[in-house]
Amino acid sequence: MPDPDEPIPRRQRGPIRRRIGDVEPALLALVCEGFLSRLAFGILSFALPLYALELGLGLSEIGVLLSLNLIVAMALKPLTGWIADRAGLKLTLVAGIVLRSGVSLTLAFATVPWQLFATRSAHGVSIALRDPPINALIAEGARADRIASSFAWYQTAKSVAGSLGRVLAGLLIALTGANYSLVFGFAFVLSLLPVYVVARYVREPGPASATTEVKASPTGTGPDDSPGILRFAGVGFAISGTGHMLGSLFPVLAVEYGGLSAGQAGLVYAFSALVALSGPAFGWISDNVSRSLVLQLRGVANVASSLLYLVAPGLAGFAAGRALDDAGKAAFKPAWGALMADVSSFDRSRRARTMGYMSAGEDAGEMAGPILAGALWSSFGAPVLLVTRIALSIAAEVYTVAVTAPIQGPPPARSESRPRAADRPPRGAASPSP
Repeated sequence: MPDPDEPIPRRQRGPIRRRIGDVEPALLALVCEGFLSRLAFGILSFALPLYALELGLGLSEIGVLLSLNLIVAMALKPLTGWIADRAGLKLTLVAGIVLRSGVSLTLAFATVPWQLFATRSAHGVSIALRDPPINALIAEGARADRIASSFAWYQTAKSVAGSLGRVLAGLLIALTGANYSLVFGFAFVLSLLPVYVVARYVREPGPASATTEVKASPTGTGPDDSPGILRFAGVGFAISGTGHMLGSLFPVLAVEYGGLSAGQAGLVYAFSALVALSGPAFGWISDNVSRSLVLQLRGVANVASSLLYLVAPGLAGFAAGRALDDAGKAAFKPAWGALMADVSSFDRSRRARTMGYMSAGEDAGEMAGPILAGALWSSFGAPVLLVTRIALSIAAEVYTVAVTAPIQGPPPARSESRPRAADRPPRGAASPSP
């Protein structure tokens, strides 16, 4: 392996091969893609329900509309992961980004409700095409001791851009006099930028070798072992489900149960948004201290925040509880990304498919959590909802430890069917002797 401190010969330099510090430019490009894409779709996330309301949709119909893309993405991710492994990670990612840009453009011309639902379904297809390959590309391009940190920076970029996109959407709606065609058109222009970034700076990992032996996982998590994959998808479902139980319901909980005004609830969101910036710190802890510890912080945050909402309703209790929830989310994302990278690395030729299954489990939890929470609240009241969330969070932690404990140590030998970019010798260098 070449010395990373050794200067790259001039003939090998270029925008793709040049490192910035000790970071692969492809990883920086993926972080940039996450920021730009989420900035564009932060605008859509804010404007779409308002436009749907203007077209005459009821609140229940808008709820279905906003969930439709996640339903479609969850159903298709195992298939699109399989496609990405065969057609190429970069090609599948570019296809997903292009399709998502088309969604923005289509919304600019949508004038009846059925067109919104059709476009939202297409958005789900684009998510399914995009998520497995981008997770696999981050895992392939990151250094082995910085995988969680790489996922952390990617998720932090998305979180910050999502908030900025919503602010920008509000300004655009005001400046254009609620001309949603112009708002969606502006989002379309922004969504074209990540297409160029990925096409220019991201490179496809090395092709899979047909003669490479796939090493067996001690926990039976090989790509052909569906029960093994489903166990880890269940981890994503359990942690994501309990974590998102109060996501969309939080404003209502704060006002109806906590006694906050709408303005105070907004201040809670503004304060907790700062906590999302802690993601890189949690990524470093996951890489250098304990991934298991960071992964379990999501459950600890769920329990602690629920207790605060339960025993200290009011501005202080809800602000502290929401901050804990956001800290748990910031901790979960990098540790979960590192876990997906670890599980999928037993056979890199099928990495995207494995990540597709695990990511679909996380999406299923994100969908099921709010549904369960709404049913519990409407049937038994907010206190029962909060106590149930505490119990389910503890159960999720027990399950997570049982499933992930066998692979928390140094990983066994894995398939090298897709060598990492950092492990490939520079062009023109002699191959190392066996």
